[in-house]
Amino acid sequence: MNDIEYAEQTIYEIQGGVCAPQGFLAAGIHCGIRKNKRKKDLALIVSTTDCDAAAVYTKNQVKAAPIHVTMAHLIDGKARGIIANSGNANACAKNGEENAKRMAAASATALGVKTEDMIVASTGVIGVPLEIEPIEAGIAKLVQSLSAEGSTAAAEAIMTTDTFKKEYALAFSLGGKKVRIGGISKGSGMIHPNMGTTLNFLTTDASIDQGLLQKTLSRCVDLSFNRISVDGDTSTNDIATILANGQAGNARIEEETTDYERFCEALLLICVHLARELARDGEGATRLLTCTVSGVETEEKAEQMAKAVIGSSLTKAAMFGGDANWGRVLCAMGYSGATFDYETVNIRFRSVAGEILVCENGRGVLFDESLAKLILSADEIEILADLSEGNEQATCWGCDLTYKYVKINGDYRS
Repeated sequence: MNDIEYAEQTIYEIQGGVCAPQGFLAAGIHCGIRKNKRKKDLALIVSTTDCDAAAVYTKNQVKAAPIHVTMAHLIDGKARGIIANSGNANACAKNGEENAKRMAAASATALGVKTEDMIVASTGVIGVPLEIEPIEAGIAKLVQSLSAEGSTAAAEAIMTTDTFKKEYALAFSLGGKKVRIGGISKGSGMIHPNMGTTLNFLTTDASIDQGLLQKTLSRCVDLSFNRISVDGDTSTNDIATILANGQAGNARIEEETTDYERFCEALLLICVHLARELARDGEGATRLLTCTVSGVETEEKAEQMAKAVIGSSLTKAAMFGGDANWGRVLCAMGYSGATFDYETVNIRFRSVAGEILVCENGRGVLFDESLAKLILSADEIEILADLSEGNEQATCWGCDLTYKYVKINGDYRS
């Protein structure tokens, strides 16, 4: 295979986050919502041309005001930008919808676009009225700060208890045209797989039909952001959204062709990468947990069990302590709601330090406790459960449960 053929078939990482695709600019500033002036609290992502847009929202019945405003704005499947703040969720608060609309209007006016073309998002404390004046006053500075290198600043501006920014970008070829997808995410706590958990902003310069874009995003969310859990809580503000401006110049994707499949593959890779980073950065976490349930009749059934494992407080606590208590894994699978024969289950723990069988056919086996401790002391731990009843599997991601999680959430508002 020559270099040209290789490039046509390869999806590879590039720099730039949400600004990696052609025609996207971003910025992040401190406008005054957060007391700490060193922390950015207002982000803007904008395309230089109109975009097809899609979004997936929280399934929590209590939805924040920005979610309702954005849902209304995206009825036509079009958008130009995203305005988001941290430090206040603008959820269950006085004048919430009015303030969300004012955020959209202020940014739209400064950009010279329609208010309805702005996606609005917020994150932070629930139930506290949002001070809209600092946002409106900061819009001019925010717009002036827009640049093709602004993804990192925007990623920092949507952080709350996050300990590091999450951004990623990939490039690939469609019909000889270089296409890019970029993304930033925010999330550390109040994360549970019941939508596109947390705030997830994606951009692409691909030209793709809006209906297919929505279909692809929804499927990718199900296989990534919907498969992570930190603490079992689903936020009021969760959103995953993507803007596609078509500036790559590829032949517009209007059917489920090979180009469409390649686009789906790249978007899924982006979403999985960001989802793993969200789980890795769970509040107080010291380890990323990856649970794969295999040998199952259906993918849905495998996912059901894997979700239960990474959501189990007892399993998470055991992983924090480096305790190879496999019974907690089997127990979680048992209460997941999936029907299976536990006497066919084999469980292994794996990390960079090695792999060890701890359960065979639903029964404990003798194993080297010191090796198990070493394996479970790594930064990333894999929990592997095989049922030997089918050919399907699913992988979900979580983190360990530490003393620090309680400390963070015991005084979150202070």
